[in-house]
Amino acid sequence: MATRQAFRHLARRMLSNVPESTVYGGPRPQEAAGARRVTVTTLRGKHRRGEPITVVTAYDYPSAVHVDSAGIDVCLVGDSAAMVVHGHDTTLPISLDVMLEHCRAVARGASRPLLVGDLPFGCYESSSTQAVDSAVRVLKEGGMDAIKLEGGAPSRISAAKAIVEAGIAVMGHVGLTPQAISVLGGFRPQGKTVDSAIKVVETALALQEAGCFSVVLECVPAPVAAAATSALKIPTIGIGAGPFCSGQVLVYHDLLGMMQHPHHAKVTPKFCKQFGNVGSVINKALSDYKQEVEARSFPGPSHSPYKITATDVDGFANALQKMGLGEAAEAAAAATENSENDGKPSENS
Repeated sequence: MATRQAFRHLARRMLSNVPESTVYGGPRPQEAAGARRVTVTTLRGKHRRGEPITVVTAYDYPSAVHVDSAGIDVCLVGDSAAMVVHGHDTTLPISLDVMLEHCRAVARGASRPLLVGDLPFGCYESSSTQAVDSAVRVLKEGGMDAIKLEGGAPSRISAAKAIVEAGIAVMGHVGLTPQAISVLGGFRPQGKTVDSAIKVVETALALQEAGCFSVVLECVPAPVAAAATSALKIPTIGIGAGPFCSGQVLVYHDLLGMMQHPHHAKVTPKFCKQFGNVGSVINKALSDYKQEVEARSFPGPSHSPYKITATDVDGFANALQKMGLGEAAEAAAAATENSENDGKPSENS
């Protein structure tokens, strides 16, 4: 039964990009509208109707479950995992193999959103063939529905076009492209001069021409993002690009206020709004746990559910005595007596 359910879940993921009206018209299970899979076609419909698109990153099974439960449209497995999960200062160190591990975990946790996996630095720059091979792995091995790649250099536009022609949906990414910090001179906003602003729009148009279904605009002035959104026929997803995009994306850990560590503070962007203060809740819970363990108040009787009868304790103690483990026998007897009283061990336990 469990195997059959796992197979159905896998089949649902593998078919997630099939449009709702397909050539396969057999009976379908009844689903609530809010539970239907989000596809590229879904996003096109929202964009056509002027409905904002929501995107959040996820990097593991628990975060994917949360994103799925919240009804977010797109779950992006970002190479930002290098920074917020693995503690690096940039996105550059993460490999395709590590990204695939994150993708697989997210695919197990999110069945509703469109799943987009980042192509990390070093796995698509050499040639269109390398780019297609990497993108195929993200779908076949990672369980993703689409890929995202950064930048608008001619080689990357060619890579995007080749991946689309291979039958894989591509999300572009312009403006601040973290994989290009070597060229950009660090994490610097783009589009702040006339030439730079025109380049953002031109690059976005080139990615649209290459067949991308959407483009991320990162760290550009709001007027530039508004112009790009107006010029394009595909959705724009803003991150630090103002309110005039077709949708917005934020990093899971950033929007939740999950980390107060100095390193994470260093890589938390200025544009991010914290919609929660989860980090404080986590820190308090861990602190409370530490205190209760040190005070020997946890685990108490309600969290010690597994019982052994008095008769079996006597037999167990006798067996320990025969093994020459007298102190162990006394400890077992004392634990039994203690659990029958207040359940709290003595200080010398």
